[in-house]
Amino acid sequence: MAQTGTRHDTDTTGTAAGTTGESNTATEIVHGKVEHVDVSKHPEPTIPDSDLSLADIERSRSHPVQWAVFAVLLLLAIIVPYGIGRDIAVRDTQRLVAAAGRLSVQGVMFIAWLVTVLACTGLGMLIVDARRWLWRVVFVAGVIAEQLIAGLCLLRFNFWYSTYVVFGDAAPLANAANLGIMTAGAAVAVYAIVFVGLLIVVRKDSPLNVLTRSWASFTLFFVIEVVSLCVVMFGGLLEAV
Repeated sequence: MAQTGTRHDTDTTGTAAGTTGESNTATEIVHGKVEHVDVSKHPEPTIPDSDLSLADIERSRSHPVQWAVFAVLLLLAIIVPYGIGRDIAVRDTQRLVAAAGRLSVQGVMFIAWLVTVLACTGLGMLIVDARRWLWRVVFVAGVIAEQLIAGLCLLRFNFWYSTYVVFGDAAPLANAANLGIMTAGAAVAVYAIVFVGLLIVVRKDSPLNVLTRSWASFTLFFVIEVVSLCVVMFGGLLEAV
């Protein structure tokens, strides 16, 4: 039974190419009969002709001066806060210990972990959306906070020796902060390995390919970070340092 307004088995063989002026119709063979049918109009072009190439357009969108300023600020954010924090730790140790003495070992570690995750999140968002200055500010602010804490706690490869020499009995607080920074950094490395592995192993037509989307990728990142925090905080590693 044929449905009203629906054409089936349309044969376009031998279709006439001409249209009838303003009526915007064309001639087609439908079910063996010649019929006049409506066709859609193409929109008028609204983009003016331009002599610019794709390279010229991309060059106009790039801002090398802004990126150079950002690179200088990032370099300063890495060097200056660490030096200030280290100077405070060496020259004003007693006051620093008194101020940090109100915090628990778990609290110090959580703060250090949090600012490091903030810096990594800003970096990730900067890669995804490089045009917004907001993520550059978040990234630089996170780096400043992380480097300041690292300087205050004398973060280095053998930090447990340096913190014991400088802080004495208060060394566990500094060790916890350093461990928080290292935990967040290790989680970033694990995430990078997992994400690259997914890109290599998972096929494009696989349902698991959804894990490579930006929102799923960030979710995976935060899950790995939280798991690493819980393992270190409640797994007895804080007492080891």
